[in-house]
Amino acid sequence: MATVSFKGATRVYPGTDIAAVDKLDLDIEDGEFMVLVGPSGSGKSTALRMLAGLEEVNEGSIYIGDRDVTNSPPKERDIAMVFQNYALYPHMSVADNMGFALKMQGLHKDERAKRVAEAAKLLGLDEYLDRKPKALSGGQRQRVAMGRAIVRDPQVFLMDEPLSNLDAKLRVQTRTQIAELQHRLGVTTVYVTHDQVEAMTMGDRVAVLKDGVLQQVDTPLNLYDKPRNKFVAGFMGSPAMNLIEAKIADGGALIGDYLVPIDRTLLAKAGDDKTLTIGVRPEALHFADEGLPVTVAVVEELGSDAFLYGTAEHTGNQQIIARISTRQNAEKGSLIHLAPDPEKLHLFSSTTEERLNA
Repeated sequence: MATVSFKGATRVYPGTDIAAVDKLDLDIEDGEFMVLVGPSGSGKSTALRMLAGLEEVNEGSIYIGDRDVTNSPPKERDIAMVFQNYALYPHMSVADNMGFALKMQGLHKDERAKRVAEAAKLLGLDEYLDRKPKALSGGQRQRVAMGRAIVRDPQVFLMDEPLSNLDAKLRVQTRTQIAELQHRLGVTTVYVTHDQVEAMTMGDRVAVLKDGVLQQVDTPLNLYDKPRNKFVAGFMGSPAMNLIEAKIADGGALIGDYLVPIDRTLLAKAGDDKTLTIGVRPEALHFADEGLPVTVAVVEELGSDAFLYGTAEHTGNQQIIARISTRQNAEKGSLIHLAPDPEKLHLFSSTTEERLNA
């Protein structure tokens, strides 16, 4: 097992002046499950490939434990990678796929068989060891790819969107299995995904990237409750946080004619700005006699509760999402009023997009 450290690590691809990963500083603890998350082009996969030795590091350094591996070839880094496309050999059996790297290392046949059997038992693949990959389901193939990584007993697991080829139900099931397996093995793991739900449910901590720059790294709950800036607030959470521009007024912020009460000390943090961004999670909105007027467009019934999607004229017909009880009546096309829970407001500067409230 080992820690992983990015120290000002930068990657600039030839032919461009813009860094794909820009001065990344990130420390990953021994045995930690760290998730790198962000939209396409955020640099998360590039950062993983830099750690794997598959991308050059133009500036800065990368450490695995006490070793500076910045310029080390992949085979000397003691890492194992699980890819999006599984990368299994179609002509080999499951057992041979799982043990291939050990064979290349010159490990004795009996030791290979022992390690493969242990990993197969761990992953529930015992009965599939003689099958070829084409005879397996997508989820089973992914487990074989995991097994191939496990038998190598590496210091660090690297996983690059390993669930993206699975259907929705299998993704939920497999992400639970991966998280449980990592916890049991205690191997430091760096996991890349664009799916914020995966990030929230799997990671001990989550690092959010945008345009190659680290925005925030924290526990999933802290990212959800206290996003550092407007980007993190809008990216983390499903459905997304409502982000509404409002005019700063005496005693609060105006959305059209509706005044959202805000403490004066918080308003003062906006400096010379005339506006700020109010962030409200869908579950923090409730029906009210006085509130933001919203025209109901769709109500998605989920059984225990529902998501109401509507438009607010005062925000330029911006979509507003609220989580409501299925017992609350909201007819399509009707006008309702929604008010936020005052203690659950997120406030962001219109100029810097940084968080204003602690």
